[in-house]
Amino acid sequence: MKTFVLFSLAVFSAFPAIAQDLPQPLQDNDFIAVNLDEAKLGQLLFYDPILSGNKETACATCHHPALGTSDGVSLSFGDGGIGLGPKRIPNPKNMPEERIPRNSPVLFNLGAHEFTVLFHDGRLEADPSTPSGIRTPMGEDMLAGFTSILSAQTMFPVLSRDEMAGSFKENEIGRLIRQGIITGEGGAWDVLSMRVAEIPEYADQFRALYPHITDPEDIAFTDISNAIAAFVAHEWRSDTAPFDGHLRGETLLQGQERAGLEVFYGDAGCASCHAGAFLTDHKFHAMGAPQIGPGKSATFEDHHRDDGRFRVTGLEADRYAFRTPSLRNIASSAPYGHAGAHAELEDFIRAHADPAKGLMEYDRTQAVLPDYDSTDFKVMDDPEQVRAIAEAVSHAPVALEESEIAALVAFLQTMTDPVSILGRLGVPTSVPSGLTVPNLD
Repeated sequence: MKTFVLFSLAVFSAFPAIAQDLPQPLQDNDFIAVNLDEAKLGQLLFYDPILSGNKETACATCHHPALGTSDGVSLSFGDGGIGLGPKRIPNPKNMPEERIPRNSPVLFNLGAHEFTVLFHDGRLEADPSTPSGIRTPMGEDMLAGFTSILSAQTMFPVLSRDEMAGSFKENEIGRLIRQGIITGEGGAWDVLSMRVAEIPEYADQFRALYPHITDPEDIAFTDISNAIAAFVAHEWRSDTAPFDGHLRGETLLQGQERAGLEVFYGDAGCASCHAGAFLTDHKFHAMGAPQIGPGKSATFEDHHRDDGRFRVTGLEADRYAFRTPSLRNIASSAPYGHAGAHAELEDFIRAHADPAKGLMEYDRTQAVLPDYDSTDFKVMDDPEQVRAIAEAVSHAPVALEESEIAALVAFLQTMTDPVSILGRLGVPTSVPSGLTVPNLD
């Protein structure tokens, strides 16, 4: 202990101007407790396409550990795609109706208590005043029984036509969702639960884990979701990166890493939004990120823009604002931005420092988009829409030298945690349904 204290003092004395801004190191009590057997069940469900309408897409299709728990492209295909990551292409026999409109978010540290707002627009929030304890677009139809906001989050993709459900023309799940029959007996979630319950290996594991399940028919959708949440929380907890060693006084950042830390917590002001040990304030900011792809719109709307947080709150001040992402394992999870418009970290930092200028000078070759749709840049082709996004930016530009950008990249690489990148349980070789486990060739 004496050695640790002396080393900690040495670390902080090396950075006297920024020591007060550095977060406290993470502890076990910052994370939810996980039952390992529950996590092992969730692992199988996470990689099993049984939860998708056409039984072809799993959670891991868009959140794969080999791709930093994302999918390696700006905007991918869920249902209707073939392959994984940058090699994923539309299936000629089941063409997707459009790209998934937002970049696949990473899953690191979502089991931490601090994460109470999820998705790029924050449409899922912990709210103790609601019957379910969670506020979602489903309102009062939201089921009780989810053990956490992470549990609720893991299951919304199964309701998305473009992610996992598929079209109403193709399968029962898609048809039920089209009719708005989600909860209750015979609803989309109930039908998916029955699929799982009919597989003996799953039924046995659920009975062994949950006392309230004595018969396969007792397996509820919330049970499935809770198991997946346990897996995500266990598998991708990230608190053993070099940055964590620095915070704990176990290592000392040197050279460019040290220079980048000083820029990050110094004049660049990065920590004003990327705050705390998870490097996010969990708030929403309009930062002029380029808009590519189909955008977010209701069925009756015909536009390609993404209004971000505005779609949740209806407040004009929230238009084009998106949740501050955590920077944990950021170097392993390109592309960046709500639409994945930047493939390189240094290019994203450069644009982020002066958002309006970065938007106006955006290089479209930065997007990683498998061939599909000529309307991907419809918003960026419209000067008025681009100007509106730029005018919404509320942060003053920051002048960064190229050497400072390089230093910031070096510092952000210290957020890479080998334990969480590799995962603790890994990718199963098979799943109880017998369906194909998503994996890179």
